[in-house]
Amino acid sequence: MTEMTRPWASPQVNPCPQDFRVVVRIDSWESTSVYPNGHFVRVLGRIGDLEGEIATILVENSISVVPFSEAQMCEMPVNTPEHPWTVSPEEEQGRKDLRKTLLVFSIDPKGCEDVDDTLSVRTLNDGNLELGVHIADVTHFVAPNSYIDIEARTRATTYYLADRRYDMLPSVLSTDLCSLLGGVDRYAVSVLWELDKTSYEIRRVWYGRTIIRSAYKLFYEVAQELLDGNFSVVEEIPELRALDEESRRTRLEELAWAVGKLTDIARHVRAKRNRCGALELEGVEVHIQLDEKKNIHDLIPKQPLEVHETVAECMILANHWVARKIWESFPHQALLRQHPPPHQEFFSELRECARAKGFFMDTRSNKTLADSLDKANDPGDPVVNRLLRSMATQAMANALYFSTGSCAEEEFHHYGLALDKYTHFTSPIRRYSDIIVHRLLLAAISKDKKMEIKENLFSNKDLEELCRHINNRNRAAQRAQKQSTELFQCMYFRDRDPEAEERCTSDGVIYSIRTNGVLLFLPRFGIKGAAYLKNKDGLVISCGPDGHSEWKPGSLQRSQNKITSTTTEGASVTFHLFDHVTVRISVQASRCHSDIIRLEIISNKLHMTPGAEPFLQSALLLKSDLVKEVTRSVEEAQLAQEVPRDSIQEEYQEYRQTKGKSLYMLLEEIRDLALLDVSSSCRI
Repeated sequence: MTEMTRPWASPQVNPCPQDFRVVVRIDSWESTSVYPNGHFVRVLGRIGDLEGEIATILVENSISVVPFSEAQMCEMPVNTPEHPWTVSPEEEQGRKDLRKTLLVFSIDPKGCEDVDDTLSVRTLNDGNLELGVHIADVTHFVAPNSYIDIEARTRATTYYLADRRYDMLPSVLSTDLCSLLGGVDRYAVSVLWELDKTSYEIRRVWYGRTIIRSAYKLFYEVAQELLDGNFSVVEEIPELRALDEESRRTRLEELAWAVGKLTDIARHVRAKRNRCGALELEGVEVHIQLDEKKNIHDLIPKQPLEVHETVAECMILANHWVARKIWESFPHQALLRQHPPPHQEFFSELRECARAKGFFMDTRSNKTLADSLDKANDPGDPVVNRLLRSMATQAMANALYFSTGSCAEEEFHHYGLALDKYTHFTSPIRRYSDIIVHRLLLAAISKDKKMEIKENLFSNKDLEELCRHINNRNRAAQRAQKQSTELFQCMYFRDRDPEAEERCTSDGVIYSIRTNGVLLFLPRFGIKGAAYLKNKDGLVISCGPDGHSEWKPGSLQRSQNKITSTTTEGASVTFHLFDHVTVRISVQASRCHSDIIRLEIISNKLHMTPGAEPFLQSALLLKSDLVKEVTRSVEEAQLAQEVPRDSIQEEYQEYRQTKGKSLYMLLEEIRDLALLDVSSSCRI
């Protein structure tokens, strides 16, 4: 345990160093003593120092980041200038070679080095389209039960923190031989679909091992510019810089067509899932912008782009079809991912907030919830829809990996994606679950019934145990990422004068009412936190005619969607759900815990933070209007013609929700009996 977690321990050695985070081990705890006995293990770092705080986050989440061992590295292939890695003749014989037949490219965030996935699209001779998703073939380099396989299984995932990552695999694989970089030959596992040229319905699908050579490594922003028809970004595509003007224009038009066609396909695929209840949820995601010395330059909320949805939809499609394939071949030992429906009680705050804005949230199913969220748009305040989607996200249960032999088929479904079967196939460089899925897929398509890979598949019992481990490690990774983001948010505002620094004043939106304050969301910085309306001296907030606040004697009165502060002088101010207020940001330091952001309402008027206008407007792009239009057009086309009953039943079976009560729902109802109403004391 670290000093950040209580209880205090009485160390059996010399006093621990002061002003440092340390690890101690509890040895015993006598019944007559308030404190346990323990011993000092090691120093993590000085309180407030970046490396010490990061080390604390890792220890708190049981994340080990020791270097890979010599035995593990001895299993790795060699790729040096003196001994470059090349495609072997044996692999060329056993794989489909796509290097000269397909235009393959990746679309990733800036700075991405571990490129798991690439895409392709082309027109076939008969006019139909071929869509390809090509994923790094990690299993070629990671043999079952090898030293590196056991290490990857233990780590289970790559840990992404705000300023760094800790890889699941050695860099010779994660950022080199497995990374689908531009202009080099790489092994891949591909899924190729033939699509109808007009309806984009899937005609056939092919799975297999391939050899690819990615032509371009695009960033999301560049791909979006190409999608928007802005070809001036050609200078930001390194692969085109050295070409003459005519060749560059030809290659650029070819690439722009591919990005546009992928997006068009993704819109139709998304429209189909939308009709079946797919949810578009929202999380608070912030990019920490650092300078060369790792000092924080800015906090930038993620800007939504349609090309994000394009890539995500292609990955979801691949994951879904691979899930179907491995389940068909191994119905009792396939690794899938389920997302149970949330308990209705968890939607109560969402429904209350929506009602405050005049919206109705129908939460009976994922379809009705998705429709309700789509309708809950305030033209004058795009943050409203973003907050409602964020609250819907918080009400959701966690998606979990499981073995198909451990529960009934009706419980396989993924509530958020509206898919009957789903898995993770597209990120084997950073998720061990995907490595298992690759092995299952390759075993499923193998013509050799005695293939060694089939002999190394997990039994249902062993796979279920592995899923529990991976789920545990995923939760640790999510906590560590969240804590590291909060750490950098605190560092950004730390040692600043809140009253003088412009960055410490921001617009905030009230999204929840509590007995002694409100919960705020700050769109500019992606921060959520509490603001008191009554301070520790018992004074309440009062706002004058100009909106600026001060503390005076008085009382608070809370009702369903608002809270009123009334001074003894008779002056009152009321704060409603979704009101915009001006917030002062400061940092409360702590020796025993991590620092926390403190929010203080200094005016009941909106504060327009410089640079916030584009962000607020971009929130309108949370769901593309083009996707909505495609959804409407498809629905109208369906109404205009008679659809065969067996086709409807097939789609229903593919996308339906669970019928009847699952074990999960039963346990949730039992859990609900023990729930207490603690909303009024929610860390405020």
